[in-house]
Amino acid sequence: MEQNNIIIRVANSGDVHYAKTITDEMESSAKARGTGIAKRSPDYVANKMEEGKAVIALTTDGTWVGFCYIETWSHGEYVANSGLIVSPEFRKSGVAKGIKKRIFDLSREKYPNAKLFGLTTGLAVMKINSELGYEPVTYSELTQDDSFWAGCKSCVNYDILMSKDRKNCMCTAMLYDPKDHYEPQETKEYFEKKSKIYERLLRLKQSKFLQAFRKKSKDENGGGGNPTKTKSFFHFFNF
Repeated sequence: MEQNNIIIRVANSGDVHYAKTITDEMESSAKARGTGIAKRSPDYVANKMEEGKAVIALTTDGTWVGFCYIETWSHGEYVANSGLIVSPEFRKSGVAKGIKKRIFDLSREKYPNAKLFGLTTGLAVMKINSELGYEPVTYSELTQDDSFWAGCKSCVNYDILMSKDRKNCMCTAMLYDPKDHYEPQETKEYFEKKSKIYERLLRLKQSKFLQAFRKKSKDENGGGGNPTKTKSFFHFFNF
């Protein structure tokens, strides 16, 4: 796939020299947003490229533009398209949508019977997912594979996830079930109708007030505070 002199294709072993650039941008982007993603090493990303389980976007002169990779869980029953990242100078160009479409197609080619899912803190990614046929779901509909959730340990919001017994966190869960799903046009239209609601919820989740509340609650609970206060507050963010 090529758009505006940007090539979007399946990554291969010849792309491993981009791995450090990709993981550095993943980390800096997460810090800038004030939210967390599961941290990945350059070796991990390079391995995904070598396995043909990643999509990369490059300019025609070889400048790195964007990236995303495939992970499998529960013996291939679930597939996640993870680590979507676009270089800052190429954001809002439509390249993220192109990458998501290509990694979605690659996942369906490699794992036609798997449920595709994702966790995201971004409204833009939710919009792209909805155009592919993903639906917002509760965390209980995702893989319960411990190794998947262990990957969240490097996320700054891991304490929230564990305080909710892995039932909710700052991210929104989305799922595409090949055996039971709406058509992409239907999920797209639904998202457009509900986008303002999702936007407000995401802003509440990611607000500085929430960060301050987490610290306050931790201090209060450690000093004999009321733990039910924290529970009722986070229950407000359930989808």
